[in-house]
Amino acid sequence: MVTSVIAMSPYISGVAAWQESWDRQQEAYLPDREHRFAVMLDAVDAVREATPPRLLDLAGGTGTISLRALRRFPDAQVTLVDLDPALLALATASLGDRATIVTADLSRPDWVTALPHRRYDAVLTATALHWLSADRLGVLYPEIRGLLRPGGLFVNADHMPDDDLPELTKRLVTRAEEHRSARFAAGAALSWSQWWHQAEQDPSLAPLVRRRHGIYPSGHSPEWTPPISWHLSALRNAGFTEVGTLWRGAADAATVAVR
Repeated sequence: MVTSVIAMSPYISGVAAWQESWDRQQEAYLPDREHRFAVMLDAVDAVREATPPRLLDLAGGTGTISLRALRRFPDAQVTLVDLDPALLALATASLGDRATIVTADLSRPDWVTALPHRRYDAVLTATALHWLSADRLGVLYPEIRGLLRPGGLFVNADHMPDDDLPELTKRLVTRAEEHRSARFAAGAALSWSQWWHQAEQDPSLAPLVRRRHGIYPSGHSPEWTPPISWHLSALRNAGFTEVGTLWRGAADAATVAVR
């Protein structure tokens, strides 16, 4: 499914509160979330040539990366791509005309035809591509490379365990799960399912959540979280000139690849 640029700015009651709620829900799973975003934008700052920089927020959801990128680079030309209608509505209401919002399905190769540009300084994504299969992700990486200018970079922050620390990683994950459960029990944050349940009770989001259920009738596909070595190898095979680890936090990491 590919849809052209979203033209409307849907009215979402209390959009700032929903963004805050989304951030707190995500931070329960990713306590170092803001740090990884800062490191990603540091990398963009290091390689950007154009003024304003042209950025692609891949599987951008509510606009988390786009909002932070625009705070860092107020004149940036930002394109956000996602498929989820509820999250896209929040992104559109939050970003307004500061970004181009596109609906497209990254599981299909024609997603690139919906983009307003064919060259970007950076493509950024976080905690999203683990929903894709190995075969599709292996093809998506070259597609992303094709969208970058020479010297442009792609950063993917996601669940990427360290191959050399399998037992320690298990212990770190267990520790994080215990801390997260305590936060949920104390009511300090909503879980993923609780957040979506609340969204379904909101009159302005409920129809979009129902549409989401139609797109993902059984939820997203099972999470696929290979070790970081898989990603580094796939990026090299995609033809990037430099590939490495930009950031690591426990079982998560951010890979970076330069065209």
